[in-house]
Amino acid sequence: MSAAVFYESSRHEAYQLPAGILALAVHGAFFALLYFGFAWQTQPDAAMSVELWDSLPESVNAPLEVPLVEEVVQPAQPEKIAQPDIAQPEPNIAQAEPKVEQPEPKIAQPEPDIALPAEKKIEVKPVKKKPAKKADAKPVARKPVEQQAVEQDQDARIAQQQADLERAEQAAARGRLVNEYKAKIQNKITRNIVMPPGVSDDALAVFRVTLLPGGSILSAVKQKSSGNAAYDNAVERAIIKSDPLPLPPDPAMFKDFRILELKFQPRKAKE
Repeated sequence: MSAAVFYESSRHEAYQLPAGILALAVHGAFFALLYFGFAWQTQPDAAMSVELWDSLPESVNAPLEVPLVEEVVQPAQPEKIAQPDIAQPEPNIAQAEPKVEQPEPKIAQPEPDIALPAEKKIEVKPVKKKPAKKADAKPVARKPVEQQAVEQDQDARIAQQQADLERAEQAAARGRLVNEYKAKIQNKITRNIVMPPGVSDDALAVFRVTLLPGGSILSAVKQKSSGNAAYDNAVERAIIKSDPLPLPPDPAMFKDFRILELKFQPRKAKE
């Protein structure tokens, strides 16, 4: 019995010690909370009362000295206003520029309207003259055409003149060549004439000589007698003896020598 009682008593004591410690800790914490809570509640009241008494004289002095100076010093606000104003007009100008580009043709249209009322009496007359100017412009456009036609005519005339000059030069050269070879033919026949006696120096015999290409004589026909049969016969014999007669080397000139009318005089033969 004693052992069991001792065991139970010791067991009961073992549980009582921690319970007491726990109770003391709980009470201590409770009192600490009460103390600090009261101190926390009382401290702000004292601080607020002290600050109110201190701030009254300071607040009276502060508005007298500071607010006037601080309000005057605050021109920073216009600077802030100027900065956004400068930043904003830049996009506004950029937007206005394309808008101005669109109305430019619209502004260009009323400008003549403004000029018209300013000079109604003066400008009404030129308005009527404008169609006249257009009518004048047409002949102005035609003038170059006429000038071109005139220039073309002048060019054609110049070309024609040049061509005529060339043909004249060629004809002159051809005539000189024809005369040169006719003189050669005349001289060849004259050298072959055997002059009969008693022929007058003024005697003139005319023969028509037909030639073949190469200068061969096809025929020699007397067109006019000299009045001296002996002289006429002597000339005819000289023509036949002179066969072939000299011709230019150009075959195209043969047409100028196909038929020749040759005149013979004793006086010329002596010369």
